[in-house]
Amino acid sequence: MRVNTVWTIVLGFAADPLARWSWPDSNQYLSSMPEFVVACGGRAFENGTAYIAAGLRAAALWLPPGVQQDEPALDALMERSLRPEIAEDMACLRNGMAEHHPPEPHWYLPLIAADPNWAGQGLGSQLMQHALRRCDEEGVAAYLESSNPQNITLYRRHGFKIIGEIQHGSSPPLTPMLRLPT
Repeated sequence: MRVNTVWTIVLGFAADPLARWSWPDSNQYLSSMPEFVVACGGRAFENGTAYIAAGLRAAALWLPPGVQQDEPALDALMERSLRPEIAEDMACLRNGMAEHHPPEPHWYLPLIAADPNWAGQGLGSQLMQHALRRCDEEGVAAYLESSNPQNITLYRRHGFKIIGEIQHGSSPPLTPMLRLPT
């Protein structure tokens, strides 16, 4: 299931502004993005917080409080795969992401996506509701960065609020969003 979940996310990010700015060539995207997904959200599998909907038509990788992305793996991937002209911009984006993470314990959603054939069917909302119920039960905030402005409406519907903007050089903007428990 892990491999299929990763590929669902890869499919879902195929037209994502930040992902395709990072790897505009389709071969480069397809070779780098699965590794990116695992480095960003792979620890969700270890923690039982990788969620799927409708038979892998959509997936979300949530990192529980205290669980971090695999930064060494991300560093290695970025060094190996990014075009030199965007490397500094990406480093600044990653620093901005770190600066916006709430200092208190929180659930972090690095990746949520639907297979494009199934987008718009409410699967993202199902995945959000499932995870946010747990956040509320635990009384813990949820945090994410939206790499696609089209998804901000979905996140707002689920109680997330914009807390800034992260952008550097030629990069598309990232929108950090926070949801307090209800």
